[in-house]
Amino acid sequence: MTKWKDIFEYIIAQENAMRVPIQVLSGWDFNFREHVRISTLYKHSQFADENDKSNKPFKNIVKPVLNLQYRSEDIDVKDIHIYVDDPEKYHLSFLVKKYHDDVFVLENDLDSYIDQLKESKIDYGGGLSKKLPSQARPEVVALQAIAFCDQADMMGGPIAVRHFFTPDKLREKKGKWDDKAIDDVILASEDSREPDINRDTSVKTPGKYIEVYEIHGTLPLRFLEETDSDEWVSQMQIVAFYRSKEKSENWFVLYKGRESKWPFKLVQRDAIFGRALGAGGVEELFDAQIWTNYDEIRIKELLDAAAKVIFQTGDTAYANRNKIHDMENLEITITEKGEKIEQIPTAAPVNIALFERSVREWYQSAQLIGASTDPLLGMQPPSGTPFRLQERVVQEGKGTHDYRRGKFAKHLEEVYRDWIIPHIAKKIVQGAKFLSELSSQEMQSIAEQISENEVNRRVKEKILNGELILKEEMEELRLKIRSDFQKGGNKKFIEVLKDEMEGVEFKVKIDIAGKQKDLAAVVDSLSNIFRQVLATPQVLNDPRMAKLLNTILESSGFSPIDFGTIPVSPIQGLPPTPDSIGALQQPTRGPVKQLLKV
Repeated sequence: MTKWKDIFEYIIAQENAMRVPIQVLSGWDFNFREHVRISTLYKHSQFADENDKSNKPFKNIVKPVLNLQYRSEDIDVKDIHIYVDDPEKYHLSFLVKKYHDDVFVLENDLDSYIDQLKESKIDYGGGLSKKLPSQARPEVVALQAIAFCDQADMMGGPIAVRHFFTPDKLREKKGKWDDKAIDDVILASEDSREPDINRDTSVKTPGKYIEVYEIHGTLPLRFLEETDSDEWVSQMQIVAFYRSKEKSENWFVLYKGRESKWPFKLVQRDAIFGRALGAGGVEELFDAQIWTNYDEIRIKELLDAAAKVIFQTGDTAYANRNKIHDMENLEITITEKGEKIEQIPTAAPVNIALFERSVREWYQSAQLIGASTDPLLGMQPPSGTPFRLQERVVQEGKGTHDYRRGKFAKHLEEVYRDWIIPHIAKKIVQGAKFLSELSSQEMQSIAEQISENEVNRRVKEKILNGELILKEEMEELRLKIRSDFQKGGNKKFIEVLKDEMEGVEFKVKIDIAGKQKDLAAVVDSLSNIFRQVLATPQVLNDPRMAKLLNTILESSGFSPIDFGTIPVSPIQGLPPTPDSIGALQQPTRGPVKQLLKV
């Protein structure tokens, strides 16, 4: 086993190891840095080879495919449902959900976190999250900033992240890191930085930057303490680095200490055994992009040749007497007697069609690999294509993206369970009051609960006072409370009482099915159902027809519960069941006591 002298020697050794590819399988090599580098360049229309950048076309076929995958595999925070895992307190789920959507998400910008993680996963085949101390929102680690990791199993070894700190930002760490080391490294820093992890280039900057390594993992105990022990412990090291004008390397330890919990989580797009990253969305189009550029370069060369105007003549001294490239329009030129000057035909390169066809074929191949066919890209279908067929093609084309989106949802659920929900639990138990916009269904449900609770309260008072209970009076009160609640609009202040959530256990699920509903198809299905019921409303009085309608709703992707109970008329000839208003009903459970006090 290699025995490094200190943390500095260890960093240098691991950075050098990152330059060497690993073998995934016989004949298949993988290098983390090169994979990230080429993926980034192709995404942004840049050649991987410096020699290809001069006056050559780059037709980007990668970006449209990536953009489609971003849209199709997106998860909105509104699809994330946090609920109370307790039958007796499940009604509190409404408050938790509203607090999460209307307060927590906005305060912590979770939308941006999900988008950044999703794009990293799609672009490079993996997205790395890091838990920040005392913060709810995890950080997405840019893979370009990884100084070193295990190229075969990213979560299987130490990870080092490379940062650049300005002096002011570094001073903010005083009190948390070594104050003297911070002052020393700021004093020694220079106004330049090396953005390339391979240190191939140095960029002159208007201000000073300090290069800082953040290392997490199981490392020798002697990196923390002066000991001869060969023990390895989980630790965190913050090390600053700079190279002086004399090209000597200088190191400072800003912080070191033991670490109890691993702060990283990795999500892979299409996992590959023996690789730190899965198959990336850019990587799977490497060949298509390379050969598309090859064809485009050949087309450009043919067009350049076709654009040349070349003349020929038998007059050997003509070129010496006449400089035709300097001639004005309609200028007269003279040739020897019996000779003439004529243009050589170059305007029709016969092979250009072959390259154009090759470009189309490579683009179609890229679309197939990236599951981004023309219908999904929103392109106009060929004339005469039936609407239902086009709709079916679109739905089938989403299958790959739905599958990957489901895997991404499972990863986010894990992030929520381990990192975000504990933070929400700490916050919400302290109490909160916030403005929320309720949906029409939420308005109706809450209005129903408020009116029912108030009617039950009024019934209780009358019973205790020995007063007569009139059904009409109770019904009038119920309608008035509903009307008053809905008149105020759908924006209501919600208050979570302090300690109301004490000891409550939260869980999370992500509704990936609801996101994929085609709104046009939903409206079409609902319209058909509505027309059928409107044309023959009496069918609802037949239990068999009501059951059939429920089946239609379920087959269309809707829950019959959302449409309420199907009313069935009483059988003719039988007296109606008396309304037992005198019997006190059980109060409706619900999170409405904070919404309105009647």
